[in-house]
Amino acid sequence: MDKKIKIINGYEFIAYHHESYSEEETIRRSKFFYQWMDKRRTVRDFSDKPIPKEVIENIICCASTAPSGAHKQPWAFCIVSDADLKTQIRKAAEEEEYESYNSRMPTEWLDDLKPLQTDWQKPFLEIAPYLIIVFKKTYDLNPNGNKKTNYYVAESVGLACGFLLTAIHHAGLVALTHTPRPMNFLTKLLKRPENERPFLLIPVGYPTENTYVPQLARKSLAEIATYY
Repeated sequence: MDKKIKIINGYEFIAYHHESYSEEETIRRSKFFYQWMDKRRTVRDFSDKPIPKEVIENIICCASTAPSGAHKQPWAFCIVSDADLKTQIRKAAEEEEYESYNSRMPTEWLDDLKPLQTDWQKPFLEIAPYLIIVFKKTYDLNPNGNKKTNYYVAESVGLACGFLLTAIHHAGLVALTHTPRPMNFLTKLLKRPENERPFLLIPVGYPTENTYVPQLARKSLAEIATYY
């Protein structure tokens, strides 16, 4: 038997190998990665510059490496590039967003959005070369059509989306996490099965040549971390 494979209670386990660094190198790499990720920003001004399909496939594969409850991988990624379909998605999203901005959102929410200067209009849904719609699978179906339970679905899909956004940033692209409410129109337009629910709508592309983002400050370490 291959020494790199170990059988535990009838299940195969493979040897895990990871990169090991000196303390100084570990500090350097962790700081570099933080500083690099701190440059990531939500962007609403997208260019229509095309992106190779292989890039999109690679970032989806990266997202799929996220951990999930019982390794169920309860996610589905729908990639939309068809112009007509993007137009339909924009129309439906703007209908929901118009209602949200004009009747659903309380005053406090609208005030919190003012520094971002957003509104119900979402032209980026047509301009960005790709829309990635992430669906969460509330359950799976076995070949007989019977339901199979998925565990920690929201947490698992949330982790996958974090991996996805990191991969997008690493590829030199930008993204926006768009969550029009309700999002049932995505299920209908994309003809998704009944066990899937829309989780995030993410336009992906390059920023325009002159893109501006709000000057915002992230919370300090002291505000977000507590040592015990």
